[in-house]
Amino acid sequence: MNQILKTAACAALLFAAPLGYAQQVDSIPTSTLDTSKVKTEELQNISVAEKTLDGNLVALEVGSKEKIQLQDLEAARKYDSLWLKELHGSAQLFSDMLLEVENGPGSDSIVVVDLPTDTLKARLALMNEKTPFNISYNPSLESVIKSFLTRRRDLMQRMITASQFYFPLFEQELDHHDIPLEIKYLAIIESALNPRARSRVGAKGLWQFMYGTGKMYGLDVSSYVDERHDPIMATKAASKYLSKLYDIFDDWDLALAAYNSGPGNVNKAIRRSGGYENYWNIRPFLPRETAGYLPAFLATMYIFEYAEEHGLQYKKADRPYFETDTIHVKNLISFDQISKLVDISTEELEMLNPAYKLNIIPKVKGKNYALRLPKSKIGKFVANEEQIYTYVKKEMDSSEKPLPQMITANDQIRYKVKSGDYLGKIAERYGVGVSQIKSWNGLRSNNLRVGQRLTIFPRKPYIPNKTVASKTSTSKQSSGSVASNSKVHTVQPGDSLWTISKKYPGVSVENLREWNGLSSNNLKPGTKLKLCDCSS
Repeated sequence: MNQILKTAACAALLFAAPLGYAQQVDSIPTSTLDTSKVKTEELQNISVAEKTLDGNLVALEVGSKEKIQLQDLEAARKYDSLWLKELHGSAQLFSDMLLEVENGPGSDSIVVVDLPTDTLKARLALMNEKTPFNISYNPSLESVIKSFLTRRRDLMQRMITASQFYFPLFEQELDHHDIPLEIKYLAIIESALNPRARSRVGAKGLWQFMYGTGKMYGLDVSSYVDERHDPIMATKAASKYLSKLYDIFDDWDLALAAYNSGPGNVNKAIRRSGGYENYWNIRPFLPRETAGYLPAFLATMYIFEYAEEHGLQYKKADRPYFETDTIHVKNLISFDQISKLVDISTEELEMLNPAYKLNIIPKVKGKNYALRLPKSKIGKFVANEEQIYTYVKKEMDSSEKPLPQMITANDQIRYKVKSGDYLGKIAERYGVGVSQIKSWNGLRSNNLRVGQRLTIFPRKPYIPNKTVASKTSTSKQSSGSVASNSKVHTVQPGDSLWTISKKYPGVSVENLREWNGLSSNNLKPGTKLKLCDCSS
């Protein structure tokens, strides 16, 4: 099994190819281009007809009957749909892994597996010799390992297969930060290797970053993009965060516990245990999910190390990894358009580019967004880039459905304490912990004063709009007249906070409550509601 993982690690990386493929294209001789011609009759009624580098016509028609015949730099290789199905199947296992970590095998579980305790003890001792983690036998760990080998056997089989897709990337980044390579198994516990995983409390991505923590480590969130879902960026951020936690605790077991529940909960467990600093000694004082976290991690490490001994084999796909490259996108473009122009499924685009929330790659001043494609497809995009953007612009201009406005969420907010506020209330509003607010603001007690300003990193994007442009209309709506650049809404009969928020892009129900000091959802017709944080 070790040899299998080493082979996967040496393979060309899915996400490790350098950005900026376009710079390499000038050196490709035009003689390598496909010189097949577009039939004359197929160019009838075509809105855009351009030439490629070798003079070939490229037909792009905007309308119901589209004739799209971009010529590639090389014959396109057949996409291995079986491998994509494997990854999509594995993505559904996130909830199963979460339940296993939180609840454990259960006292009523009947676990029968051919793994004598003495054999397990010997194997764990061998593993302990070559890892910085404290691996020693205990009944709890044995129970989790046997549960994984029976109740979660299919899950672990799929993880062994899907690991060849992501582990090379993880190993490269972990090595760069001098972090034990075994940390790669943490992504299995966190997300079951699903880059679009989302927990019930809002953590996202392969490494399950909360919004505030992600922002602290450079992961941006906007209406179009959530970099917590990006495998490269999220792995870099996770490596930095884990390094910081190790610097604090000087122990990888405790660093993992802190990654799951936060450094504050680990410190509390150390105090409540009487000062012990070994994970197994403080485990009874940790949150339930964290108590099952390290055993699940060590059990996964064991199963990968001794997979063959337990009859687990990874399915070697014809193409065990995607050979991919990236190109910086110069203009806004959608996955549907890319799929149509480059002949690639939107499913594959989603798998290769999971950070784009709406299947749209935006164009934002000061930002560089990259499109990742298989190498067999990227040549087609690069060779016809100008024509592709021309086609996309023409299609966008003719579209009746406008694209969502680009809105960037704030890194943090400055909250002004109001009468009746207390830390628990504010923490609940923004989905954070009281201890986090105290830590961010250096508070030693729970006392607040009216007018005090607090720095908060919300769990989810918080988008304050000081000027909100309303939907324009040629006639008055039944719920009231809405003027352009309006800062006030007059409540009409039948209005609710939800219906009002839908009339003003970027305004949420929470915004309306905060800006107007509302403690309930009851509205009185004629009431004037502020549509901005006008007081700040």
